[in-house]
Amino acid sequence: MPPPPAASPATATHCPYCALQCATRLSGARGAVEVRPDPDFPVNRGGLCQKGWTAPDVLDVPDRLTAPLVRDGGGRLAPASWDEALDLVARRLREIRAGHGPDALAVFGGGGLTNEKAYTLGKFARLALGTSQIDYNGRFCMSSAAAAQTAAFGVDRGLPFPVTDLGDADVVLLAGANPAETMPPLMRHLDRAALIVVDPRRTHTARRAALHLQPTPGTDLALALGLLHIAVTDGLLDKDYIERRTSGFEAAWARAVAWWPERVEAVTGVAVSELRAAARLLADAGRRYVLTGRGAEQHSKGSDTVAAFINLSLALGLPGRAGSGFGTLTGQGNGQGGREMGQKADQLPGYRSLTDPAARAHLSRVWGVPPDRLPGPGRSAYELLDAIGDGDGPRALLVVGSNPVVSAPDAGRVAERLARLDLLVVADFVPSETARMADVVLPVTQWAEEEGTLTNLEGRVLRRRKLLDPPPGVRGDLDVLHELAVRLGEPAERYPRAPREVFEELREATRGGPADYSGIGYDALDAGAELYWPCPEGSPGTPRMFLDRFAHPGGRARFAPVEHRDPAELPGPAFPLYATTGRVLAQYQSGAQTRRVARLAEAAPEPFVEVHPDTAARAGLADGQPARVVSARGSALARVRYEASLRTDTVFVPFHFPGERRANLFTHAALDPRSRMPEFKVCAVRLEAAP
Repeated sequence: MPPPPAASPATATHCPYCALQCATRLSGARGAVEVRPDPDFPVNRGGLCQKGWTAPDVLDVPDRLTAPLVRDGGGRLAPASWDEALDLVARRLREIRAGHGPDALAVFGGGGLTNEKAYTLGKFARLALGTSQIDYNGRFCMSSAAAAQTAAFGVDRGLPFPVTDLGDADVVLLAGANPAETMPPLMRHLDRAALIVVDPRRTHTARRAALHLQPTPGTDLALALGLLHIAVTDGLLDKDYIERRTSGFEAAWARAVAWWPERVEAVTGVAVSELRAAARLLADAGRRYVLTGRGAEQHSKGSDTVAAFINLSLALGLPGRAGSGFGTLTGQGNGQGGREMGQKADQLPGYRSLTDPAARAHLSRVWGVPPDRLPGPGRSAYELLDAIGDGDGPRALLVVGSNPVVSAPDAGRVAERLARLDLLVVADFVPSETARMADVVLPVTQWAEEEGTLTNLEGRVLRRRKLLDPPPGVRGDLDVLHELAVRLGEPAERYPRAPREVFEELREATRGGPADYSGIGYDALDAGAELYWPCPEGSPGTPRMFLDRFAHPGGRARFAPVEHRDPAELPGPAFPLYATTGRVLAQYQSGAQTRRVARLAEAAPEPFVEVHPDTAARAGLADGQPARVVSARGSALARVRYEASLRTDTVFVPFHFPGERRANLFTHAALDPRSRMPEFKVCAVRLEAAP
């Protein structure tokens, strides 16, 4: 009898979902992949959430895409060869560009793409297509936090300190974040701290809090101004820190002075006693942190809201001090790296500005093109989608790693716009709702089938490693971009297919930039080096930023004078309730991956509308009854779920579901004037019984 086959060595990689990027070890063959958490990785310390444990299931979903699809004359997506599909795409791109100019071509990327893919996608858009019209779904996720942190500190890194620092905290204020559901392993680092949670809902995180502040949706900015007011009037300021390490305090205080506690209570609904308790708890602690999440950021004033919480942090002397700090909880798996590598409308690799002549000259040297070949900034994500069908809007769109038919605000309007395109091309590994609308669908690799790097929420660069070969007929995104670029007349050597080769170029492209990766390499990462950007060549990296100086000239952090304003839409007679949206534990983003995993679909099979029993009764609705959540833009179907802890003026709906169950059918697309973030987190709705 032959001996049993030797066990294959485990492949060390990282979870494909959120920005924690929990370390895992994969083993087995296709159809039988096993996942185990890495107990030595400090971020997850041997823990995984439901999604991480079931991640291998996505590799073999029944409707996995394994052949290119091209829409035929009868309107059906039919299998085609790779050459047929790529030749068609290249020909149509050339025709549209010749007839309408390069900005008639657009690219929509994703915050889950590896650094190598995001970098190549930005290069492909600006050189192979020659278009300024590129942005990505991270605009819907981190843009307000990025704008506020850049203005305050001179650079944006979600957490400018390692996650493990939170484990020693005495107090942590979480504004609009629910990590107990969105990134459960993070809670291991928050067990010691007294939590102050700012959230209209009594979430799983809020239930663990020492103090839960439950404001009216859209009033977080007023609450933060009120906390700063209390810090000043109650003598809680760190005056020495303000004098030595900051500028602009007086201008910020001039705005906050009008937000006395009683006024804040009237606007937010949070009692004066709770406001004072929060300010005192945060000020009196030895080690304290303020962290914001999507609940504070996804507003038409999200940048100012984050800035207000930064102001509070600066007033108390937190940022750039060992044992304390300010940070934002990045959402998508490569939400940090994805916004540094050039797939954002206004940025070049290394977090350089597209309008900076020196940055343009540097990247032009790396790419071997004259600076004037680089287009200027283009439209932000929602504006790009909304411009489709207008006179100067995009006529062709390449979507890579995103599903805007579900994830974009006012999703019904977005779907209508996408239907106007002359050419929609989607690269994905499952037939997402956006892929089903496409003229051409290109099947690409998944996480366990590819190599690359990602950057997690603490700015740490991590290696993604391959366990499996992709199914026959599936290609990597780098291969697809290479083939299209060559068909569009670009030199083949400009678009490497190998991730390691792309990363070596990426190092040069980021050299000297705010997000400098020049001192990071695959060999060092494979040897176990813990490297956080900025990491200039020869540097050990920067786990903790700002300890000596901030990134502004002069080294000081900057307060921002901000003022509260109402959301774009308030409740009224026709739509008397606030609606807010968010995530649930068992699903992720648009749900294109997690809805296909049986165990996750069983745990969260459909959307619900969380509503106070009294509010439901006024609408004539019973617990468990199907209902419609209706706004001025559209309506979504959801099942009523009683929640006695919820505010009576507020309903909550998760956004992971497709079709008529899309929460984004009713959300508002009002944009933050600085970040261009849509106002996902508040709009006016009513509840109706569904047949």
